[in-house]
Amino acid sequence: MTGWTRRGLLGGSAALATVSFLPTIPARTASPPNPLFTLGIASGDPWPDSVVLWTRLARDPLHGGGMGNASIPVNWEIAADENFRQIVRSGTAIAVADYAHSVHVEVGGLQPHRWYWYRFNALGVESAVGRTRTAPVLDADLDRMRIAFASCQHYERGYYSAYRHMAEDEIDLMLHLGDYIYEGKAKDDRPRRHNSAEVETLAEYRSRYALYKLDPDLQAAHAAFPWAAVPDDHEVENDYAAHIDQTGGQPAKAFLARRAAAYQAYYEHLPFRSAARPIGPDMLLHRTLRFGRLAAINLLDTRQHRSDQPCWATWSPPCAEMRDPAATMLGAAQERWLYDAVERSPARWNVLAQQVPIFQRTRIKGGQTMLHMDKWDGYPTARQRLFDAVQRSAQGSMIVLSGDVHGNWAGDLRADFGDPTSTALGAEFVGTSISSNGDGWDSKKKFRRIVDGNPHIAFYNGQCGYTRCDITRERWRTDFRVLPYVSRPGAPISTRASFVVERGSNRLSAA
Repeated sequence: MTGWTRRGLLGGSAALATVSFLPTIPARTASPPNPLFTLGIASGDPWPDSVVLWTRLARDPLHGGGMGNASIPVNWEIAADENFRQIVRSGTAIAVADYAHSVHVEVGGLQPHRWYWYRFNALGVESAVGRTRTAPVLDADLDRMRIAFASCQHYERGYYSAYRHMAEDEIDLMLHLGDYIYEGKAKDDRPRRHNSAEVETLAEYRSRYALYKLDPDLQAAHAAFPWAAVPDDHEVENDYAAHIDQTGGQPAKAFLARRAAAYQAYYEHLPFRSAARPIGPDMLLHRTLRFGRLAAINLLDTRQHRSDQPCWATWSPPCAEMRDPAATMLGAAQERWLYDAVERSPARWNVLAQQVPIFQRTRIKGGQTMLHMDKWDGYPTARQRLFDAVQRSAQGSMIVLSGDVHGNWAGDLRADFGDPTSTALGAEFVGTSISSNGDGWDSKKKFRRIVDGNPHIAFYNGQCGYTRCDITRERWRTDFRVLPYVSRPGAPISTRASFVVERGSNRLSAA
């Protein structure tokens, strides 16, 4: 995220031991360059009886795909074993030019809570093999699961070593919380280079996604386990809000045309179900993934329907506009859906997987208390409505997973952030970037001051990496996995810190 004024142009813990609840099958890495399946394969949005399989045919991925205008049949198979001796489902999908010859196969009739292997074949060329997993049945009394989450993979800022390590981890589900691509122009002073000027058209967005998806470490992580994704801002444009561009100077009609192109390219390159297929500039992104009675993961969309950011600056003292009771991060329809989901959920852990930090992060500058207006701090009335819904729920608590700010943060969610003794509603874990923070730092003075000035925040770290969460019936554990550098490939990984939340405590503690 930039630190520019929004309208300025206009006026310590040991690593967790390997757990035994997942199969001891090494994550499959991406195959050598494939002449047709150059962008890899993926799976996503697991249900108890189905999962989405994805690929895109592209002989010349950085120059429009090279597939012409013809529709191309793509055969697919899904098997109960890695060697495909037990093929349980197969079929043919049609890759069409209108969707960049991508396919999204919703495979039904699968068994719940088990691993499967899948592959594609088109024009006599076979893809790599991927591994995926279905969710358990809705009333299953699941003992445990492991998820990972990540965000912010700026291609130019560094290499995707975090994904290589993630692919070798044992993960049930990966959550991508935004900034899958960055839209900006190429710059020469970085470890890697974008392939064009700032992207705005469908062809340009497709080419940018292709550049990112050619990365072998990203392909390996996609092939190793199912993903579920929601975008943030850079999939369209930095800091946009609904129909309003970053500076507020572009006509809404023109910006929505850009958003339509961006959403279509996003859909074309990730394993979404057909319900998410964009209609013009609109894309249905919020949804719940259930994992028995253990966890309900609510994926949120905090960009498409939000009110414009208040106070006219990124970091600002509180202003009257913040207190607008109609201000929203989610839009009225998504708010109703979320509050109903939270209040009715039978899960032991209710999870919000979303983009920008929810807990308050104040900083002092020039003697004034400053808040970041692009985060939930800029929308306190919307946050209060959410907190009220959580307190009405059966569990009265939540776990929040967030991204966006290129650092690891951990803290408690309080009914009143100004009162350290107020009701604890759960914990928030903000995951760092895959690469967007560059080589980063273990600490930084200005962020250390934010931790010191906000008693509900327990931890900050600015290195790149990913976040891993082990979930059991009585305990949630989060490990912040970090890299010493991303400016060159091959960085080792370690666990910088771990935190746990005991069920019923609604607050975190160091592991």
